[in-house]
Amino acid sequence: MPIVVRLDVMLAQRKMRSKELAEAIGITEANLSLLKSGKVRGVRFDTLSRICAVLQCQPGDLLAWEPGEEPDGDGDGSA
Repeated sequence: MPIVVRLDVMLAQRKMRSKELAEAIGITEANLSLLKSGKVRGVRFDTLSRICAVLQCQPGDLLAWEPGEEPDGDGDGSA
């Protein structure tokens, strides 16, 4: 997927553990781990806002677009 989650980079820069962030924003460590790995199909703006508030960053610091082939979801190859 061309959207890359850079949450692990921001956590390292802030010297914060995933457990601390999960507690601060009110989600489970398991859900935060899924988000960090990019294995989620979406993220609520409220969750993104809380992450940004705790880490004192912008959404663009956490998410990046990298060119690549994106699956269209219906399997027929059309856009």
